Amino acid sequence: MKGDVRTNSASSSIFLYSSKTTTHGFFNYVSSMVEEVNGDVQVELQHEKIKPYTRKWETSVMNTIDELDLVSKTQNAAINHHCDVNHNVPAVFFSTGGYTGNVYHEFNDGILPLYITSQHLNKKVVIVILEYHNWWILKYGDILSRLSDYPVIDFSGDKRTHCFPEAIVGLRIHDELTMDSSLMSGNKSIVDFRNVLDRAYWPRINGLIQDEEREAKERQREKLSLSPSSEIVEEVQEEDQLIKKPKLVVLSRNGSRAITNEDLMVKMAEKIGFRIQVVRPDKTTELAKIYRALNSSDVLVGVHGAAMTHFLFMKPGSVFIQVIPLGTDWAAETYYGEPSRKLGLNYISYPILPRESSLYDKYDTSDPVLRDPKSVNRKGWQYTKSIYLDGQNVRLNLRRFRKRLVRAYNYTINRNRHLRLQSQ
Repeated sequence: MKGDVRTNSASSSIFLYSSKTTTHGFFNYVSSMVEEVNGDVQVELQHEKIKPYTRKWETSVMNTIDELDLVSKTQNAAINHHCDVNHNVPAVFFSTGGYTGNVYHEFNDGILPLYITSQHLNKKVVIVILEYHNWWILKYGDILSRLSDYPVIDFSGDKRTHCFPEAIVGLRIHDELTMDSSLMSGNKSIVDFRNVLDRAYWPRINGLIQDEEREAKERQREKLSLSPSSEIVEEVQEEDQLIKKPKLVVLSRNGSRAITNEDLMVKMAEKIGFRIQVVRPDKTTELAKIYRALNSSDVLVGVHGAAMTHFLFMKPGSVFIQVIPLGTDWAAETYYGEPSRKLGLNYISYPILPRESSLYDKYDTSDPVLRDPKSVNRKGWQYTKSIYLDGQNVRLNLRRFRKRLVRAYNYTINRNRHLRLQSQ
């Protein structure tokens, strides 16, 4: 919508006022209406209803999304619709309803489409949100500040009339956790989006690093006053050795799809030569802290689930090992495997065997749940969710899984050696 665009949150409407008496071509259908206000003839040129959420193909979730009226009227109708706030840049309207609350959908259906839709505006855009959540703004504020130079507007909560020279209503989505460069201004890619994340989180990460350095200096001063200098030297040497080891991050799950022998897997990875960081994210974990852990990692290990969305935080060239529970092969490849390769990660899948699933103790070995998960999935989403997503844990065959870790270790050692040679 381009021209004289004005909001009216009370009626959940966006109006475009035009001097033309013809249709504008941005609606799917037209319904013309003539009304007279104070003796002045006002023509409604077009009228469309829209739900500004990306998952148009999912009727069930789209039924929960608030609707907007897009109305085009003749310019003389604007006299009764005064501007309270004038903006000289375009607006992007979208909803944070639907599946918001799940980190995969927050990125796939919201943050990434917002980048796709608005990046060509170079931050000269106002973000207007329907079904606004304070926690969402707090969680993604660092990223939003890299997409827009202006405060976010709560469409329903802000009753003022906001006026814009242009409005984009709804977001563009390309594919699962990725984008089509051929459709982007300047051929932007998913790597460019990741670079935005880098710029968004590093100011906060630098602050965390400075705090830790201050604390470390204080501890060192205390040790110097209490310990012989030889012990301090030995401790520093041990830390240097640890830093040289490849870093493996384990994204640990609680509840369903947890690795029940995770401690043994971690010990095995340490013996191979990794230094380990176990991250247990929840809804309150600051994203900058997760970004810091994964951005500095060489290898990520995790079980298929929404937390695998954090592969976006890894540097291209790193290794992503996804443990794939029974019945989740298609989703694991579609939502995380293929997108991670597009980001430039070295993706390694680990589909578990029936004996590695807790379902092996619940069902007979001839049961389709173990023998033919695809046939169970064909029965419907409720079966997939209750059996394979909510009702399954993993006990890794460590000898079998070790082969993946050794492969990742050797790849990382060779890659890091090559990078050091290039930098010399």
